[in-house]
Amino acid sequence: QVQLVESGGGLVQAGGSLRLSCAASGRSFSRYALGWFRQAPGKEREFVAAVNSGGDEIYYVGSVKGRFTVSRDNAKNTVYLQMDSLKPEDTAVYYCAAGKLPVVRGPSYDYWGQGTQVTVSS
Repeated sequence: QVQLVESGGGLVQAGGSLRLSCAASGRSFSRYALGWFRQAPGKEREFVAAVNSGGDEIYYVGSVKGRFTVSRDNAKNTVYLQMDSLKPEDTAVYYCAAGKLPVVRGPSYDYWGQGTQVTVSS
């Protein structure tokens, strides 16, 4: 079992930055791939970024490439999402998830956090 808790969300102006954290408890954190997803009101959940267990395979959705950076610290059982140059369309609830592979399909992940709200004002 892995429990995930996100933090770091908030309200920021367009062009600003936020860093989300996802702290994990439980065994074998370093064995899991970690993904970030987001869901805006009235929209489907969307893949944002993922990193494999070793931290050397990283994937992003096209809309955040060059603006967001995902990283993990296995010693701290934490994955991060650094979000720069934020846009109003980035407004959503952001979730982290843990699974076997760093894939874009949400159902492939086994564990999910409760989410943290990110609001970007124009």
